[in-house]
Amino acid sequence: MKQKSDVLHKKLTQLQATAICGNDISSSCLYVSALTIAYAGQYAWISLLIVALILYLFRKIYAEVVGALPLNGGAYNVLLNTTTKKTASFAACLTILSYMATAVISSYEAMHYLHNIIHALPLLWATIFVLVIFMALSIIGIGESAIVAVIIFIIHLVSLSLLVLTCGWFLVNNGLDVFRLNWNFPIRSGGLTTAIFLGFSAAMLGISGFESSANFVEEQEKGVFPKTLRNMWWVVSFFNPVIAIVALSILPITTINDHQESLLSFIGLTAGGQWLSYIISVDAVLVLGGAVLTSYIGVTGLAERIALDRILPNFLLKKNARGINYRIVIGFFLLCVSILLVTKGNLANLAGVYTFSFLAVMALFGLGNLLLKVKRKRLPRPEKATILSVVVAVSFIIAAFLGNMKLNISSFYVFIKYLVPAMALILIMLNRASLMKWLIYSIWYLNAPLRKFLFTNLRLHRTLVNINSQELVFFTRGDNVAILNRVMIYVEENEVTKKIKIVHLSNVDSNNENLRSDIEVLDRAYPDIDIDFVEMDGQFGPEIIDTLSSRWNIPKNFMFIGSPGDKFPYRVSELGGVRLIM
Repeated sequence: MKQKSDVLHKKLTQLQATAICGNDISSSCLYVSALTIAYAGQYAWISLLIVALILYLFRKIYAEVVGALPLNGGAYNVLLNTTTKKTASFAACLTILSYMATAVISSYEAMHYLHNIIHALPLLWATIFVLVIFMALSIIGIGESAIVAVIIFIIHLVSLSLLVLTCGWFLVNNGLDVFRLNWNFPIRSGGLTTAIFLGFSAAMLGISGFESSANFVEEQEKGVFPKTLRNMWWVVSFFNPVIAIVALSILPITTINDHQESLLSFIGLTAGGQWLSYIISVDAVLVLGGAVLTSYIGVTGLAERIALDRILPNFLLKKNARGINYRIVIGFFLLCVSILLVTKGNLANLAGVYTFSFLAVMALFGLGNLLLKVKRKRLPRPEKATILSVVVAVSFIIAAFLGNMKLNISSFYVFIKYLVPAMALILIMLNRASLMKWLIYSIWYLNAPLRKFLFTNLRLHRTLVNINSQELVFFTRGDNVAILNRVMIYVEENEVTKKIKIVHLSNVDSNNENLRSDIEVLDRAYPDIDIDFVEMDGQFGPEIIDTLSSRWNIPKNFMFIGSPGDKFPYRVSELGGVRLIM
C-alpha cells in the first residue's frame, strides 16, 4: 500500500534523475573538446580519457557517501555529519556559487547559439527569459520539470549520435588526411606532458554536473542514485573523447581554435551540411537550458537543507501547494539576474567562479569520504571506495585546480572575490547570536533616549531569545560521561541553542543511575545550556522520532544520534534527517 507522502510527492525514476543531472554534464560536449584541443592539441583525447578515469573513481566515492548518508546536500551533507557546521557551510557556499555560475553561463550560452539562428535576438533579455522559464518549471514541481529534462536529454543524445555517425560516414568517404596532418602539428604548450596536463585541467570542466545528483537524492527512487552516476559516466566517457577525435579528423587544429564557441555546429556544417549544423544549434539551446534546470533543482534541495539547519533564514522554507520551496527558487532567480545585469552579459569572469567552485566541491566530497571512513566506519554503506582510489582522485582534482590557476590566474582572483562575501554572509548567520549579544552590549553605552529607541524598535532581546529557543535532542544509548561531554562540546561549538534534551529509551528494568549522575555533572559543567534528561520506554526508530518531533515541536534535523553500527535495523535516510554527531 502506498504511503500518503509517496502519492503527494512521487519519486524520480532512473531516467528522470539521470536526465536532470545528465543535461548539465552532457552539455559539456558542446565546448569541452574545443577547450581541451586548445591546450592539448592532437593529444586532447588522451586528456579526456584521463578525466573519464578520474570520474570512474568518483563513482565509487559518491556511491559510498550517499549510500551511507542518503540525504540532500551533497558535500555539505557528508561534511556536516563528519566535521563542523562551519566546514560544511563552506562546501554549501561553494556549491551554490557553482550553481549560480552554471545557470547564468548556460542560459547565456544557449541564447548565444540561438542568436546564430535568429540574429535579431537581444541576448541579455533572452537570457533573463530563459531563467524565468526554468524558474516557473521549478516552482511547478520536480516531477513536471523532470519530464522536460527527459525530453531534452533524449534529444541531446540523439543529436550527438547523429553527429558522430555523420562524421563517421564523412571520414569513410574522405579519409584521415586531416588527422595525420594534425598529428604532426607542433605542440604549443611546452612539451607533451605539459600539453596533456593543461588539457586535462581544462577538460575537468567536462564533468561539472556530476555532483548534482547527490543534491536531490531524497527525490529519487530507492537504488536510482548509483545508476545516475553510472549513466553520466558512460555519456561523457564516450562522447567527449570521440568528439575530440572526430574534430581532429575533420578540421585542422587552427580551424578548431577559431570556432571554439560553436565547434559542434561547425563540425556538423562541414561533415553534413547546413541541416546538421541547424540541428546541433537547436540541440545546444535545449540542453544548455536543461543545465539551467539542473541548477534550479540542485540548489533548491541544497538550500532547503541548510535553511533547515538554520544556516540560511527559515523564511526560505515556505512551500507552495505542490510542496516546492518557491522562495528559494525565486531567490536563486533574482541572484542570477543580478549577476547577469552587473556583468552586462560579459560572463568571462563567472567562468572562473564556475571552474574553481566545482573543483573545490569535488575535492571536499573526496575529503568527506575519507572522514566518513575514519569517523563513521561502522555506518552501513552499500558500496566502498578504497582509500587509495580516493586519495588518487582527490590528488587529480587538486592538480586540476592548480592547473586552472596556471591557465587563468585572473579567474581565480574573481572566484575569491565572489567567495569571500558569500562566506561572510554564512558566517554572520552561524554567529548571529554572538553578534546580537555584542550589539545589545554596545547599545548600553549609548545615551538613554537613543538606547531606548533602539531597543524598542529593533526588538533585539526578543530576536535573541527566538534564536536561542531552538531545542535540540540527543538520543543516548547509555553513553558514559566522556562521550556525552563530546556531544555537549559539539553542540556548544556548532549550534545556537540554550536547551537540549538527552533522551534514553529503555525498559522498566533498566538502571540509569550512573547516566543520571553523569548528566548532573554535565549540567554543572555547561551552565549556559539547560540539559533536560528524559527517560522513556520504547525502542529507537522512525516511529519514536516522528512521535517526539511532533510532541515537542522539534524538527528532526535538530535531533542527533551517535554513529550506528552494522546491525542497526534502519538506514539513516529512514530517520527523517536525524544527524550523526558522534
